[in-house]
Amino acid sequence: MDAARVQRFAANRDRLAALAYRLLGSATDAEDVVQDAFLRWHAADRERIEVPEAWLTKVVTNLALDRLRSAMARRERAAGDWLPEPLLDGDPMLGPADSVEQRESVTLAVLILMERLTPAERAVYVLREAFAYRHAEIAEILDITEAASQQHAHRARRRIGAERVGRQVDHAAARRVVEAFVAAASSGRTERLVALLTDDVTAISDGAGVGSGHKLLRHADPQRIVAALRAAFKPTPAKRRLVGGSPSMYAALVNGSPAIVAAVADRPVGVVVLQVRDDRIAAVCGIAAQSRLGRLTERWRQREHDDPVIESW
Repeated sequence: MDAARVQRFAANRDRLAALAYRLLGSATDAEDVVQDAFLRWHAADRERIEVPEAWLTKVVTNLALDRLRSAMARRERAAGDWLPEPLLDGDPMLGPADSVEQRESVTLAVLILMERLTPAERAVYVLREAFAYRHAEIAEILDITEAASQQHAHRARRRIGAERVGRQVDHAAARRVVEAFVAAASSGRTERLVALLTDDVTAISDGAGVGSGHKLLRHADPQRIVAALRAAFKPTPAKRRLVGGSPSMYAALVNGSPAIVAAVADRPVGVVVLQVRDDRIAAVCGIAAQSRLGRLTERWRQREHDDPVIESW
């Protein structure tokens, strides 16, 4: 492949990866899709491609949809073993974050809610909300009618619209949220933690990443959530053995939301993402399976960190 063609693809790589990540919720799968798209770009008859950016967008979208529709993906997601792969603030795979819609489309809460959508609804939602494609363009990408694109968008918004993140959170605000949450969760005083949570708070965890066939742990009852959080933030020798030491707890931004990153010797062993609504915590998502922390770990080791909230847990 000539250098100009490689450069043309490279100029689109981050955008394509951000699109694939939003569609799949997995950085690993998104990278595979982009690589597959590159191979197709390499093999394609360039003279028949009028607009390379549009061609690449269509290829990546349909490769991602093929993965969503695969039997293996359906089994995993239907069985409840699926959670999105968290990404640190600044990761180019998070893509555009200029508008509220773009920021919302990459939060873990919305990525989880997108599991309720059909693959077509998910594609229309992402292309429209995150990348501002017109319905005529989406119809061309997905080989559907413009009216069908509008219908898919309407259904997707109805199912996802309740999750609003509003204003953008910066690192200072994220640290304040994390410090308050960690202090309340580890204090042993139930009322302090209850005061931080919304009345309709939800929590979800991958079961600390133990074993290969774990199920997700979900709670929607505030009292059960408070009890689970207090138990989770109580250090024990067994927990330290599980993660290979006594982790430090850092405040971070993950998928645009305040998060706690637990790290042992600069190796993240778990992430707790806090979805904030009206200055209270509306959702807690805990991810510790190492299969979901690969890209976050790689980028964590490449950057400097603020002082930990807890030096040694």
